[in-house]
Amino acid sequence: MRRITWLIALVLAAGVLTAAGCGGDDDSGGSSSGGGTGTENDSGSSSSGGGGETLTVTADPGGAISWDKAELSAKAGKVTLKIVNESDIPHAIEVEGNGVEKETKTVTGGNAEVTVDLKAGTYEYYCPVDDHKQTMKGTLTVQ
Repeated sequence: MRRITWLIALVLAAGVLTAAGCGGDDDSGGSSSGGGTGTENDSGSSSSGGGGETLTVTADPGGAISWDKAELSAKAGKVTLKIVNESDIPHAIEVEGNGVEKETKTVTGGNAEVTVDLKAGTYEYYCPVDDHKQTMKGTLTVQ
């Protein structure tokens, strides 16, 4: 009977730790939008269908809490932010500013996208997982 109690406690603890690692939103006003893998390249910006732009940010594949770009630019309109994360560390990307706050799903070893309609101005993008924002943030300038 004692083994069953320990086994149940272990399974419950594993479930709690898994749920805690999923990340969260720093502001209850945000919304999430799932994404999937895409065929865009990692050049930072490329044209995509529908008249918008796709901006790609790549997380450090070695697991460091960093990514490859601290500044992005786009034209006003529909902009897709894509995170490429081939590491074992969970990451997402959130864009915030001028009344906009949207984020991708959190991914480990994959890609995620979020599409937003942006007006001219300056926006912040960052990883909303745990305290990753300290080193995984940047500025998106929309013209």
